[in-house]
Amino acid sequence: MQHKTQKLLLDISLACNEITGFIAGKSFEDFQEDRMLQLAIEREFEIVGEALHRISRIEEDKLSRKITEYRKIIDFRNIIAHGYDIVDEAAIWDFAVNRVPELLEKVEEY
Repeated sequence: MQHKTQKLLLDISLACNEITGFIAGKSFEDFQEDRMLQLAIEREFEIVGEALHRISRIEEDKLSRKITEYRKIIDFRNIIAHGYDIVDEAAIWDFAVNRVPELLEKVEEY
């Protein structure tokens, strides 16, 4: 199972790096005005959440120790995927700017 977990962690890492690249040099106002940017970031968050969900089915104990907020991230993904009409742009931007770097560190230490 370790090989599968490593692949999923790589998916999370790649998605986090994509988000970081997408927002580089951008402001929240840029984000609000660029629908393609919004959709790209939402898609990467869907990948992050789904990968964490799959890891939780393989090794939830280790995941809960290493990435303690994994359940909140999965829930965030579910809101983006299923509650498309209630997605909060400010929450997505905040997560992209403030939480993604922290998540990336935890994934790299996993």
